[in-house]
Amino acid sequence: MSAPIRTCVGCGATAPRGALVRVRVGDGARVMVDTTWSGGRGAWLHPAGACLERAVRRRAFARAFRRADLACDGDELRARLTSSGGRD
Repeated sequence: MSAPIRTCVGCGATAPRGALVRVRVGDGARVMVDTTWSGGRGAWLHPAGACLERAVRRRAFARAFRRADLACDGDELRARLTSSGGRD
């Protein structure tokens, strides 16, 4: 059985789910790393600064979550992605 394949919202490349980090919309319409896999709509992102920067620049999170009111703090997300590989 093969691992599920997901698409990075930053670069558009596909990868096994384990190589990507899941993000979701949290309280206050903020994009955050989903460490608990809480269900609902999520988006996938490589744990790399280049993919995060491209996703923020292209407003990919707003499209992925189908919400125009999202707040995305690139610095905060970058710290979470690089500190623990996106997972606690």
